[in-house]
Amino acid sequence: MAESHPVTRPTVEDIDESESEGEAEEAVDTPAAAEHDTSAPAKKKKKKSKKAKVASALGLNPSLESTKPAAKMSDANLQKVLEANPALKSEFANSSPEDVQKTLRGMNLEQLLTGMSLTNKNQKDMASYKFWSTQPVPRLDESNSDRLKIPDGPIKEVEKDKVPQTPAPLPEGYEWVELDLTDEQELDEVHSLLNLHYVEDDKAMFRFAYSRPFLDWALKAPGWRKSWHVGVRAKGKSNLLVATIFGIPTKLRVRENVFEVAEINYLCIHKKLRSKRLAPVLIKEVTRKCYLEGVYQAIYTGGTILPTPVSTCRYYHRPLQWPKLHDVGFSPLPPKMTPSMMIKRNRVPAQTSTSGWREMEEKDVDDVLSLLSRYLKRFQLTQEFTREEIEHWFLNRQKKAEDRVVWAYVVEEAGKGTITDFASFYNLESTILGDQNPQKPKHDKIKAAYSFYYATTAAFEVKEKGLKQRVQGLMSDCLVEAKNAGFDVFNALTLLDNPLFLEELKFGAGDGQLHYYLYNWRTAPIMGGVDKKNLPDEKCRYGMGMVML
Repeated sequence: MAESHPVTRPTVEDIDESESEGEAEEAVDTPAAAEHDTSAPAKKKKKKSKKAKVASALGLNPSLESTKPAAKMSDANLQKVLEANPALKSEFANSSPEDVQKTLRGMNLEQLLTGMSLTNKNQKDMASYKFWSTQPVPRLDESNSDRLKIPDGPIKEVEKDKVPQTPAPLPEGYEWVELDLTDEQELDEVHSLLNLHYVEDDKAMFRFAYSRPFLDWALKAPGWRKSWHVGVRAKGKSNLLVATIFGIPTKLRVRENVFEVAEINYLCIHKKLRSKRLAPVLIKEVTRKCYLEGVYQAIYTGGTILPTPVSTCRYYHRPLQWPKLHDVGFSPLPPKMTPSMMIKRNRVPAQTSTSGWREMEEKDVDDVLSLLSRYLKRFQLTQEFTREEIEHWFLNRQKKAEDRVVWAYVVEEAGKGTITDFASFYNLESTILGDQNPQKPKHDKIKAAYSFYYATTAAFEVKEKGLKQRVQGLMSDCLVEAKNAGFDVFNALTLLDNPLFLEELKFGAGDGQLHYYLYNWRTAPIMGGVDKKNLPDEKCRYGMGMVML
């Protein structure tokens, strides 16, 4: 359906500059600011924000009318909007001005802003809005009020006996295959394709580096189906794997409705084939395979705006090895800050502080299932876990330390043996592509820990008394464990109760967002943990409760 998410980086305006070692001027908007001379006092310049520029072109008030649909624009203003939003410009490349006007009038300011930090380098050839208009997804010209009026449920009733039994044709020279990830050679091929051709950041500096153990873990969840592991190969001697899309079965709860879905991920196309418009064909094929199994809904994520996100979360990053992140261009040096100040700012304790904290074991599976299931009931969209899934997703099965994918911990109440808390994170490295001397590169990978699921009994206390302090303590200990395990950065989204700790634990906002999409299911928009200014807000919790890899 869409790539899982973009590689993102922190932006300098999100660094807290009121540190004890220096009073810095207000940070500017781009990482390029790190190249400026910081020895002289910086002059504050009031820049017109992207939001204000787009709002001006639309004739909207950026502070008051961010959810008001756009009115018809002049040709000049239309061009301004498209120039400010490369993702939309690319999608509308073959559309008439009338069609563009019609679609944009159905979008509000917040939707237009969503893709503004993206460039075509991070596009995965998701065809055009014309393709999505043929799919059972909410239309961009549906207002939130319209979506509130219609009861939750399927957009399209699928008649299984009318589902095609054969796949759609591919361009000459290519053929469909089912990928067998129990075959080491095929796993190697998937690994190679993703590591050379999958998601990069918008400046082509970093690309996800999926390990073989990670792919084995991510794509072979309980109940996985080989038929949902779809590939395209070149015919002939090479038999080269040139495209993939994967689905795994998941039980989803959206508000009061619980149903089976396919979790779609890793839509990847060889860079030399991006012009062949394979993405829509891949999407249709995995959809057909799901329909044949009686699964008619799906969930997927992406860094680009498509019709139509059910929720949007923002990426946040906590440096653990700041000098390395700075060397490779991931973390900028803010004005009026020195490297030593940044190292001190991002220091974490050497040891965990939560009493009863220990690594999760096999004996904890039932307790973790009970605790996590109860905790997730507080959110509007989340996964419904089984015992087998708890074992699969959270227990480390790797014999070699370098192959480890997931870290999970519990807090056991002294003398009672009761599990009161649970926390986890997983490992996903990124390959460093740019800004290094190719002859003598300092580093080849960024080792990133991603916040996974957690739960605490503090969430069940009256008025959630003590929840904020408890979550901060759990995540602080996760930072300690990640630092001691050799991670360079700890990443988190604004989902679950994450807005309770992001600022306090010195996470900085990234330059990317993650949009959640539901296929063939209509529901009202769900909060993603951020307010209208795209900042973490405790009041905007209780919405998105699902972590996708």
